[in-house]
Amino acid sequence: MWKLGRLLSVFRKELRLAWAVLRDPRAPKAAKLATVLAALYVVSPVDFVSDFIPVLGWLDDGVIAYLLLQLAFKFLPPELLATLRARVGQRSPGKAAP
Repeated sequence: MWKLGRLLSVFRKELRLAWAVLRDPRAPKAAKLATVLAALYVVSPVDFVSDFIPVLGWLDDGVIAYLLLQLAFKFLPPELLATLRARVGQRSPGKAAP
């Protein structure tokens, strides 16, 4: 059960990192585009596997979104990615960003 909690914690950090990419003016447009595409794929009714199939449909959304986010992070310069990861890592879930 602790593995599920760890997975959710990592998922939250990745979502906060994606949000930081969208808000940072230094992030390349390609990274922002890949992040927006990941979000659009999750909310889009068009999927590779229909969401009516209980587990596979949701798994499909998660995997595609994860891959698009990883692509977005590859577009970032390494020092910017490190800065954003540090900012997201030090922020606690209940507090607002500085």
